[in-house]
Amino acid sequence: MLEFINQLEQIDTQIFLFFNRFHSTFWDYFMLIYSDRFVWIPLYASFLFVMIKNFPVKVVLSTLLVITLIILCCDQTASGLLKPMVGRLRPSNLDNPISPMVHIVQGYRGGAHGFPSSHAANSWSMTFFAMYLVRRSKLTLFLTIWSLITCYSRMYLGVHYFGDILVGTLIGFAYATIHYYVFQHFLHKY
Repeated sequence: MLEFINQLEQIDTQIFLFFNRFHSTFWDYFMLIYSDRFVWIPLYASFLFVMIKNFPVKVVLSTLLVITLIILCCDQTASGLLKPMVGRLRPSNLDNPISPMVHIVQGYRGGAHGFPSSHAANSWSMTFFAMYLVRRSKLTLFLTIWSLITCYSRMYLGVHYFGDILVGTLIGFAYATIHYYVFQHFLHKY
């Protein structure tokens, strides 16, 4: 079992190093800005716009409440529970043996631990929840592209392994799915 885990870590490291190596001055600035939490405001505004345009006020308000709960659950599970419990060092962490091979941008290294990715959990939870609500729309395509770039930006910046991103995505999917079905149950009940 230990050998299997070591092999997974080696594969994860190779995938990370592959995606982390493509750098230019433009993309360094772009990814650093894109990864900032305030850049997410257009994402939320777009989602809110589509919701207001297509659904009654009751549905919009309850949806906003559910989205807040989903993101809170994702963020607390990833950052509050799993990161400290697992304690996996970020690739860019100076205590990590691979840190000399990691390209970082403007000294940004993130916190000490990176497993799982909160960015991936939060962005994909929004995307999956929107996919459930607004099936086959331009919004879900936009959110999917947004989430993919968000995840790539985290590897590009050197702060997450691919496995961190994958588990964060699964957390986002799980919470979006659970909350959607609970949301649907209560929406139809009242």
